[in-house]
Amino acid sequence: GKYHNIQMVNAVYDLDELYALRNLCSCYIHGHSAGGTNPSLVEAMFFGKPILAYDVLYNRETTENKACYFKTTDELKDLLERKTMDSMAMKEIAMRRYTWKYIAGQYKALYDESI
Repeated sequence: GKYHNIQMVNAVYDLDELYALRNLCSCYIHGHSAGGTNPSLVEAMFFGKPILAYDVLYNRETTENKACYFKTTDELKDLLERKTMDSMAMKEIAMRRYTWKYIAGQYKALYDESI
């Protein structure tokens, strides 16, 4: 069928292998349905690839409602059949919201307010 290059991989902890997988993929499918700002989603956003995320509030908030979202396998299939998906929005959001410089600045501002 149309989905012949989809690979489901087990958890990968080797940073070089993880970088290669994220750098070479055509899109990132994020299936997590619970939690908060998920580190694997944020890390994938930096690669400027289309993000297909499970449709929950946490994932929408992290991606500023600019990713592609699915709740069912049929919805995921429909997304995968699209010819174009926005990808650079994810990188822009990641660079604006999820760098250590920005996060450290937020912590510093919080600390400055408390003293």
